[in-house]
Amino acid sequence: MIDKQSITLLDTLRQIRKVQRLSQLELSLRLGVSQRHISFVESGRAKPSRDLLIAWLQELDAPLVVRNQAMLLAGYAPVYSSTQLEDPALAQINVALQQLLWAHDPMPALILDEHWNLLRLNQGGQWLAATLMPEMADLHHTSPINLLDLLTHPEGLAKPIVNLHEVGPALLAHLRHEAAVQPTLMPKVDAFAAMLHRRLGSLPPSGTHPTAPVLTTRYATKHGELAFFSMFTTFGTPQDITLASLRVEHLFAADAATHAVLRAQVQATDPQSIPG
Repeated sequence: MIDKQSITLLDTLRQIRKVQRLSQLELSLRLGVSQRHISFVESGRAKPSRDLLIAWLQELDAPLVVRNQAMLLAGYAPVYSSTQLEDPALAQINVALQQLLWAHDPMPALILDEHWNLLRLNQGGQWLAATLMPEMADLHHTSPINLLDLLTHPEGLAKPIVNLHEVGPALLAHLRHEAAVQPTLMPKVDAFAAMLHRRLGSLPPSGTHPTAPVLTTRYATKHGELAFFSMFTTFGTPQDITLASLRVEHLFAADAATHAVLRAQVQATDPQSIPG
């Protein structure tokens, strides 16, 4: 009889493999084991060794937090550490993050974790948040601040988006892709989908794959229409769950008018942290 932990592990391995669009045969070739063994593990008829499970999860490019969870479910010790961002051991990391935020002013930049919690903003980001959500001026008193919650709030970030019909479905597809390997995101993804349904009416099917092209998001503000596109910075080959989860989103002005407004409105100073 297979216990609940084993069922959860098997579901995790199958789900991530399917998200990566790998067949059992392709995975077996990569791991150097038989397809039959892959099938036996995924059906619960065999238990992977610790080394095989580590290699398995690496080939699937599973998030580090998911790898640790899978190891625990299999009865093994977790592989990766999880250090608090404020820990002195990450002092150099914090300096690097601060430099990224400060260097991007007056354009907005923000730091997010894997749950889309908003950890820090630079001055441009603080100005943009206050401009887009004037009804939520007490934002900094909320802990933690979650970007997906802000998108679904009636007075939140989605309200002033002019081209929500373009960026909304694309973001939803991306979020569904993330939630496939991070199931804890699903309630917030469902809430975002419900908001889009109310605003737009029709939605893409749940299996829609994330679109590749970079989209421009356009906001209606008292300063006129502001347009931005984004780029993300992540740590290369992180060996800690906290670092692996961090991403710095850099917003760039998509036109000269947006650039001029940000240059005029934002004074570049040292970035400040927001309680997370």
